[in-house]
Amino acid sequence: MKTVTAAEANRNFSRLLRQARQGEVYIVLSRGKPVATIGPALARDAERPLAKERLIARLQDQKLTGARKWTRDELYED
Repeated sequence: MKTVTAAEANRNFSRLLRQARQGEVYIVLSRGKPVATIGPALARDAERPLAKERLIARLQDQKLTGARKWTRDELYED
């Protein structure tokens, strides 16, 4: 893991992205304090929207089970 100043990151952003694609991780410092991380995207992050779509489709295909004996308003009664 390497550190870069915000100004360096701004000037060399394309290079940092290329190196992040290859696995390098950078901590971006602003006034000497860490404010951001630039690194490779996690593979699971890319899979997340597809997994959400599949889950929603599966839930919509399921039959409802059990009968509700309460109302929405009852949930918020004190």
